[in-house]
Amino acid sequence: MKIFQCGHCHYPLYFEIHSCDNCGHLSGFRDEDQLMLTFKPGMDSLVSDREQIVYKYCKNKGYDVCNWVIEINDPNDFCQACQLNRTIPNLSQHKNFDKWKKLEIAKHRLIYQLQRLGLPVQSKAANDQGFCFDFVAKLDNKQLMTGHANGVITVLLKEADSVQREQIRMQLREPYRTLIGHLRHEIGHHYWDRIVRSDSNTLDSYRSVFGNERLGYSDSLKKYYAEGPPTDWQTSFISKYATAHPWEDWAETWAHYLHVMDMVETAYFFGLTVSPTSTELRMETKVSCDPYTVDNFDTIVQTCVPLSFAVNSINRAMGLPDVYPFVITAGVIEKMKFIHQLLLPYRGTFHDEISL
Repeated sequence: MKIFQCGHCHYPLYFEIHSCDNCGHLSGFRDEDQLMLTFKPGMDSLVSDREQIVYKYCKNKGYDVCNWVIEINDPNDFCQACQLNRTIPNLSQHKNFDKWKKLEIAKHRLIYQLQRLGLPVQSKAANDQGFCFDFVAKLDNKQLMTGHANGVITVLLKEADSVQREQIRMQLREPYRTLIGHLRHEIGHHYWDRIVRSDSNTLDSYRSVFGNERLGYSDSLKKYYAEGPPTDWQTSFISKYATAHPWEDWAETWAHYLHVMDMVETAYFFGLTVSPTSTELRMETKVSCDPYTVDNFDTIVQTCVPLSFAVNSINRAMGLPDVYPFVITAGVIEKMKFIHQLLLPYRGTFHDEISL
């Protein structure tokens, strides 16, 4: 993600922040050009420091779960990200607020990234080809689970509980389980429907890379859970679960493609360089380009591998798990390349450098 700055004092701002820690000016994200706007506090209206344009906060700002802004005359009360909510947790239960906020942080970061890719982001309420989110508690519905169906992305509220999420991760023997990971995976299913299945030529190309998705999905999952992945799964798949079915291979690879793009974008805006003192390590990289402007995916992955190794090493020094506990093999790179090339035509207006 980009580095944002206060429009009043130029202090760095986090994406989710509601006010500048240095000068106290209010802050709000404008998604149409992905700028963080700031406003003088204590005023009757939000007048941007940079442009002197009047805005209003998304209605969910009242719940402290959104800091996006829209122009004062916009007929919508919710920002584009919050318009995607179909179901939110029961707010009469106070314990749900913290979990919902964590879900919203992950969701807003996802929408930021989809916009950077230039992908269509439409609410299913307005367009049946769009998508929406159900953030729900399982309660008495034993069949309810995190997943995607016809543009509806369901995330169980318990996934926002770090303790329960870690318990599930250990039970399933997963190396990684996060909210942003869930959302990136499930949105991958949605865009498969929109940009792969809907085009016969793209679908043929997909099958040559990922396999035939017409294989029985339910039977494939039953076989996976009964027998596990093949012994050589690492050569062609990013995760064990990706071996279950070509749909899951796509969604897992899509999620990791988004992981890689976000890591490299963040490193680029921080000007990170990996330069080990030992030249024999062959782990040097200078993150010199915004990945959303790069056509050649090899350039991106060659930057990501040393970067993730360095960050993982720092985490291990602190006794923490790896940030990115995966190996990107040549077989996986080819699948990510397919996704990267498929998305190049969608590049829109979100590639401008950060405006300070």
